[in-house]
Amino acid sequence: MLAASDLAELIAFRHALHRQPEVSGHEAQTARAVLAFTADSQPDDRLTDLGGHGVALVYRGATPGPTVLIRSELDALPIAELSDVPHRSQIPGTGHLCGHDGHSTILAGLARLLGRQRPASGRVVLLFQPAEEDGSGAAAVLADPRFAQITPDYAFALHNLPGLPLGHVVLEQGPANCASVGLKLALTGKTSHAAEPHKGISPAQALAQLIPGLMALGQGGALTPEFRLVTLTHAQMGAPAFGITPGHAELWATLRTLTDAGMAALRAEALTLAQQIATAQGLTLDHSWHDDFAACTNDPVATGLFRAALMAEDIPLIAGDMPLRASEDFGRFGAAAHAAMAYFGAGEHTPALHNPDYDFPDALIASGIRAFHRLIHTLLG
Repeated sequence: MLAASDLAELIAFRHALHRQPEVSGHEAQTARAVLAFTADSQPDDRLTDLGGHGVALVYRGATPGPTVLIRSELDALPIAELSDVPHRSQIPGTGHLCGHDGHSTILAGLARLLGRQRPASGRVVLLFQPAEEDGSGAAAVLADPRFAQITPDYAFALHNLPGLPLGHVVLEQGPANCASVGLKLALTGKTSHAAEPHKGISPAQALAQLIPGLMALGQGGALTPEFRLVTLTHAQMGAPAFGITPGHAELWATLRTLTDAGMAALRAEALTLAQQIATAQGLTLDHSWHDDFAACTNDPVATGLFRAALMAEDIPLIAGDMPLRASEDFGRFGAAAHAAMAYFGAGEHTPALHNPDYDFPDALIASGIRAFHRLIHTLLG
């Protein structure tokens, strides 16, 4: 396993990543830092600019066997960090406030171990994925023609989770994260003088009907297979003036379901409702989809292997409030492999993810490396 000096270098590496965060689609410097730090491990293959700025490091065993992919994320958030830690962000308005710097450091530690001793068989692929935060990264990696070179049989990931005891893990078979997508609706009519609204076509009535109508399509509640939630996130109509009857409005909403089938149905119902209301009011409707996340479901085979590895490393497993309403694009890898994601507790009184004062706990680095290394040893020897 790793020595104390290795862990010290890994912690310093995480802090360096934390100081220089990059948002989704702009992770070029982060990818270069990963490549530089892992160069001494001499991977057998390196894929760069995968699905954007993604990096895949491949370590081959001596004999044929399955391909095991371990995934982390490269991107940070467009949120200003409010922290007094010495390694706080040096990039205005940007921060590693979801812990992706810690996840990538865990994979960098795995690279160091694999550089010292390859698996006995098969292949290990360490995937540093871009653009998780906006839901585009996993899809882009899978769509990259070069992904066929590293198609996995098994895929694993972890995510840190504040609110759980530090170092304790929640890992359950079945739904782990909801599907979600952002919907932008644009309503266009005709602007007029405020004294002559009859000469215009205002979107006001349509907007007033859409707000409760969309919310009624998904009211949340228990996370059963029928779970649906529509959250309104932005609304805008006209200009900030008293003399104009507006001719344009926008409404943004996030749609959330437990399953991909449920999401397909909710998308269709939301668009049908919007079109009916727009037509009745004489408006033109345009729409677009954003931040598209598939549901994340833990495969029974992968979950069993992951749980066994955690128990073998004496990493405590606890029951958790699963699945999570938040989304995670790791779910897309489940279409190509036996896949499972575990949640590592970041502390019961730690700031929540995406909070401006969140910082990944360095204490999780060693346990994350141990869990994944045990998985690799179990599957590949």
